[in-house]
Amino acid sequence: MKTRRSIRLKGYDYAQEGVYFITICTFDKQWLFGNVVDGVMKLNKLGQVAYDEWQNTTTVRSNVILHDFVVMPNHIHGIIEITGRGELHSPTNEWEQNKNECIKGECNSPLQSPSQTIGAIVRGYKSVVTRWARQNTCNKTIWQRNYYEHIIRNYISFLKISDYIQDNPNNWEQDKFNS
Repeated sequence: MKTRRSIRLKGYDYAQEGVYFITICTFDKQWLFGNVVDGVMKLNKLGQVAYDEWQNTTTVRSNVILHDFVVMPNHIHGIIEITGRGELHSPTNEWEQNKNECIKGECNSPLQSPSQTIGAIVRGYKSVVTRWARQNTCNKTIWQRNYYEHIIRNYISFLKISDYIQDNPNNWEQDKFNS
């Protein structure tokens, strides 16, 4: 069986404080979220849900700040800042505090998702949008597997990426995702 190569930076802690540029594409780059008209993104109902749920990320995760983002016909670009580790939503903290009293079946379960990582944020977002789409549209498969991320390491890079996101609808005709 062929092993899939990870596109993540080996050894990097994606739960640490930092700023990340994220791109999430629809399955087969289908135009599911609306259309660009005269350089302006016109969201359909699913596109509006994708937009609203992206904004809702800060409600669900107190350690996240959202910067520029855009929902395009077949992808989403956004800048996410993790400001701290946030709260763990697993028994891990309990395990560290009192190893003798922790029940092994609960503390070593696969439900110990590190919910403060970029991967968990993207996974949660994709899940909510997919759930809505399955209940309200004929679309059952919304997202391509995985997502793209770039660690933003300085302010100049942040500004260039921010400009790219803001200009994305204006540049739609030349966009590599417009196929």
